[in-house]
Amino acid sequence: MPQTSKPVAIIIPARYGSSRFVGKPLAMITGRTMINRVWSLARAVSGVNEVCVATDDERIAEHVRSFGGDVVITPKECTNGTERVLRAAGMLATRPAVVVNLQGDAVLTPPWVIAALIDQMRRDPTVEIATAAVRMDKRSYEALRAAKGQGEVGGTTVTFDRRGNALYFSKSVIPFVRDDKQGLGSDALPVFRHIGLYAHAYETLCRYVSLEPGPLEGSEKLEQLRALEHGIPVRVVEVDYGGRTHWAVDSPDDLKRVETIISEEGDLVGA
Repeated sequence: MPQTSKPVAIIIPARYGSSRFVGKPLAMITGRTMINRVWSLARAVSGVNEVCVATDDERIAEHVRSFGGDVVITPKECTNGTERVLRAAGMLATRPAVVVNLQGDAVLTPPWVIAALIDQMRRDPTVEIATAAVRMDKRSYEALRAAKGQGEVGGTTVTFDRRGNALYFSKSVIPFVRDDKQGLGSDALPVFRHIGLYAHAYETLCRYVSLEPGPLEGSEKLEQLRALEHGIPVRVVEVDYGGRTHWAVDSPDDLKRVETIISEEGDLVGA
């Protein structure tokens, strides 16, 4: 089968009972619910065979159906979004070769970023997992370092080899830029902020979910380290947000920030 014909499903895990933000998928952002926005972004990606929301909550399911979205009801015992995505993928009428895990709070993810991961999976049959990263400039690097110095946990960075395969993901800022004497311009720092978006080969996703977490994942609290600890390569795709801001919604306070970004930069979802 030609690589371009690989069936692709974008699955959006959505949970009502988030400890930090109960009912988050149904929160309103500039006239639309969060889950409606994320679903609309996924639907804007060309060449995708199926887009669905995976949830265990009937309130979310009913709302998704109300705007014409497809829903897969997954068991309540799913322990995380990745497991929920796998269960949903296995319940689809056509089993996908590539499964994209698009987080239900990723309301500012440009469709072309999602498409870049799918293109990588289709072009290179050896890639088992693909994820996205954005190169940081000097200003954003210093801002992230300052935030980490104040104890903030958010923000993950990644290093990778010359083939683009991840070497390590960390909540620390890696690599440490010792000085400016390397001749690096403000837009050429070798520091990449990780975007929590993943495309998996279906068989690899099955294997990944069956694996035991390792000490690095336990220390950093980063699920993607499980793949590296078990020898599964993760291809890092450098993406360009086109000047747009990357932001996820972790708490109710983030809603106003996201609405401000949409107001200033334009709405990716449209009218």
